[in-house]
Amino acid sequence: MSRTLRLTIALLALAFVGAPLARAQDARPAAEAATATKPVVVFAAASLKNALDGIAKSWEASTSKKVTLSFAASSAIAKQIESGAPADLFISADLKWMDWLAERKLIDAGSRKTLLANTLVLIAPKDSTKTLKIEKGFALAEALGDGRLAMGDPKSVPAGTYGKAALEALGVWDKVAEKVAGAENVRVALTYVARGETPLGIVYGTDANSEPGVKVLDTFPADSHPPIVYPAALTASSANADAKAFLDYLSSAEATKIFEGQGFTVVK
Repeated sequence: MSRTLRLTIALLALAFVGAPLARAQDARPAAEAATATKPVVVFAAASLKNALDGIAKSWEASTSKKVTLSFAASSAIAKQIESGAPADLFISADLKWMDWLAERKLIDAGSRKTLLANTLVLIAPKDSTKTLKIEKGFALAEALGDGRLAMGDPKSVPAGTYGKAALEALGVWDKVAEKVAGAENVRVALTYVARGETPLGIVYGTDANSEPGVKVLDTFPADSHPPIVYPAALTASSANADAKAFLDYLSSAEATKIFEGQGFTVVK
């Protein structure tokens, strides 16, 4: 074999050996970039939809990062996380379901913070002529007549749990319990009233603010139900470095402006 032929074969061998290495080196930055741009997945209480939609848009515009938002009753999304749903951040409409995940060690306890507070209101369709003042023993059953009272399912949905507690404290729960149209989350209850499917409903003050199809008849006294607060925490399984940044952004001046614009009280 000539010296020239041997040299040619050697060069071809190096080319074939080097090609996979080069391809692997080229692929590594692409893989790292894909990981770096993975959206932050947020599971949040349904009542936060309008506010979080606006906050996510603002954060994405300022950081070029992405957020994926999923809304449902706090109970439903907590159970999804327990079942292994790939959430990075959980925001509940009450302490119960955050504590429930904490007991199962499914949140990062060190990241937990209380973000917001809310009110509870009695609503009617916007064209309703009903008037009703909330007080001890108020005539809620009479105002309903043959209709039903829309509210979150009192057995699992925080807004329904708060609503039942308020009605019990005011001494009218037993008269209306059989008239309750329990919804899968507070936004569904809001829709029942806005469409005129029920004459009255109990929702958060922020929900009523977001829906032009309803009007507020009165606000439940703060001492008639447990404080309505929204805790947030990273999930224990999250490996997304951007998740903490988004959680921190929820306490920023821009996020505060959006939350307050929707009617929430920001907890300092």
